[in-house]
Amino acid sequence: MSWKKIGKAVAALLLTGTIAVSLAGCGKNDAAEGTDGKKVITVAHTNYYVPYDYVNEQGESDGFEVAVMKEIAKKLPQYEFKYVPTSDDDLLIGVESGKYTVGTKGVWLTEQRKKKYIFPANNIGVSVIGLVIRKENAGTIKDLPSFAQFSGKLVPIAPQNAQYMVIDEYNKAHSDKPINLVSSEAFQVTDAYSWVLEGRYDGYLEIELSYRNNIEKEDAPYHAFSDKLTYLRYKGIPTYPIFNKNEQRFADEYDKAIEELRAEGKIAELEQKYFGEVLSDSLK
Repeated sequence: MSWKKIGKAVAALLLTGTIAVSLAGCGKNDAAEGTDGKKVITVAHTNYYVPYDYVNEQGESDGFEVAVMKEIAKKLPQYEFKYVPTSDDDLLIGVESGKYTVGTKGVWLTEQRKKKYIFPANNIGVSVIGLVIRKENAGTIKDLPSFAQFSGKLVPIAPQNAQYMVIDEYNKAHSDKPINLVSSEAFQVTDAYSWVLEGRYDGYLEIELSYRNNIEKEDAPYHAFSDKLTYLRYKGIPTYPIFNKNEQRFADEYDKAIEELRAEGKIAELEQKYFGEVLSDSLK
């Protein structure tokens, strides 16, 4: 064999070895081990859902649920927490695939979601749900029972929507006078407001925060409707962080930590800071 051929063979072997080392390095999850060998907990959160989860003016992860997770981190010094602001879809897919350890986005618990994620025993926060009605009916419609008595004509809800479950559960408990629960495909929120204003329906089930952002605020996109629509609070719905299916141990540790934080009054303190009230009281 000539020296030229020997040189090429050696070069090929060196290249193969380099590739093998490189591939071996790619197979290792470098993000799984942080400072001092601690396991990294990647907390994905939505980047716009004020005041639950968002990025503040300083470019930092912020919001009530993020703040709670930061307090959880103080209780679990054996881990290194990293916060990743992202979209709804990336959060859901990322937690399911293991890209993220845990995700927060004001998630309600449903049977369908339990198939994909671990839900802890303890909720992280509360989302308030209620009815959007015409102001002219505010004297007659005071709550869901009086709404059912008035007409029960509710804007249809997509069956896969967690809000559908809220009315379904209400109807099971009030079978003598249920609300007219009709399933529907998704539609624009402005349609729902218009349908109520026109009298096509007498109520629209909506998250209170969405109503405030869409109608109540001076710069809200549908603030013009505020003279004719009003909101009736129904109840609080627990919100949860969702964990990757392989993170049961961490979910258990989260449960213990948040129980301590609630007993210490820290959760109520953070609710007061971000919401101006203790929303947990709406669960009682």
